[in-house]
Amino acid sequence: MLDNAGTVKACPVVCVGGSAGGLDAYIRLLQHLPVDLGVAIVIVNHVRTLATQLHKILPRHTQMSVELITESLRIEPNHVFIIPEQRDLHVINGQFHLRPFSKPRGWSDVITVFLNSLTEHWDGQLVAVIVSGYDGDGAAALCGIRDVGGITIAQRPDTAKVSDMPESAIASGCIDFVLSPEEIAVKLVQIAHSAV
Repeated sequence: MLDNAGTVKACPVVCVGGSAGGLDAYIRLLQHLPVDLGVAIVIVNHVRTLATQLHKILPRHTQMSVELITESLRIEPNHVFIIPEQRDLHVINGQFHLRPFSKPRGWSDVITVFLNSLTEHWDGQLVAVIVSGYDGDGAAALCGIRDVGGITIAQRPDTAKVSDMPESAIASGCIDFVLSPEEIAVKLVQIAHSAV
C-alpha cells in the first residue's frame, strides 16, 4: 500500500480474537467481507492443545487467501492469517514471529499478547475485534489499542455462542462498537475505506 508521497505504508491489521463458538463468528464475518478489502485479517483463536483446522475450513467462506502462520511470514493485505496452536504470536518488522506460550497454565492469553505486540510494533491502522469465547482473553489489551489510535469492537453478546469474551471486552470500558458479526463486516469496510 502506498501513501500520497508514494512510500510504502503499513496496511491496516484487524485482529479477530475468539475461542469457543468463534468459528460461527469467523464464518459470518468473512462471508460479508470483500476480497479486496485492503486489510490483513489475523484470527487469533486461543486453542491450547488441539491442532487448529481453521486454515482448512475458512477458505470455503472467503475468497481471500487463508494461511496458517509460520515463522517470519510477512503481513499482507487481503489475506486471512491463522495462529497455530500452542504458540504466542508477535509482530516485528512487518513479519509474524511465533514464540512458546508465555502463560503455559490456566486460560491462554494469546489474544492479549498479540494485541500488545501490535501496539508496540505496527504503524498501520489497528482494529481489535473480540468475538465468542470463554474467559476474557484480549480485554486487557483493548485500552492500549485505543491509546495508539486503534479501533475496538466486541461481538454483540446475544449473537455469540459463548458471551464471556465479548462481555469481558465490553467491561474493559475500552470498546468503541458492539455489533453482530455481519455488522462488524460492514464497519470493517468503512474503516478500510477511511484508511486509504
